[in-house]
Amino acid sequence: MSRPMLGAGFFEGDALEVAPKLLNKLLVRGGLVGRIVEVEAYRGSEDPASHAYRGMTPRNATMFGPAGRLYVYFTYGMHWCANVVCRPEGIAQAVLLRAAAPLAGTEAMQAARGSALRQRDLASGPARLCQAFGITGADDGADLVAVDRGIYIADDGVPPPDHPGVSGRVGIRDGVDLPWRWWVPGDENVSRPPAAKRGASRL
Repeated sequence: MSRPMLGAGFFEGDALEVAPKLLNKLLVRGGLVGRIVEVEAYRGSEDPASHAYRGMTPRNATMFGPAGRLYVYFTYGMHWCANVVCRPEGIAQAVLLRAAAPLAGTEAMQAARGSALRQRDLASGPARLCQAFGITGADDGADLVAVDRGIYIADDGVPPPDHPGVSGRVGIRDGVDLPWRWWVPGDENVSRPPAAKRGASRL
């Protein structure tokens, strides 16, 4: 499978532009490969749901760039979530990777997540995705372009859907009506069915 890596220029756009373009791209770590099928955009100081809404802190510093870094944060005292940083350095925007369809390394993903799980449950949700790919706080700030921690995003020629699913974001209290969540229609790995009631995130 040809997997050319995405360059820095891909990530420098607004999160609202980058997020839907990430659909059907490949998340790669060593022999682990998953097709990104669900994402959410977060837009810093313009977005009350963003970790960077009130400015830079030690926790969110990676969100302020440069573009193409991995912003990893801990939530609910037990889960890691991974985001792709967008925009030039100093502008805090990111795209949350909510779900991926496993393509390679599924045995290793099952070992990390639980061997009894169905394949479609391995990376269906932001925390599940991080568990499947072994992404933790040690990966915060990883350069996806330089592959400095073995993680990158690639394009194997499958385009984003012409008409992706769109809805409000999941598991937030502020900015819930902003239509900043996108997914690949019909993909069984999407973490939240289109008609599901908003509420706690499926981590």
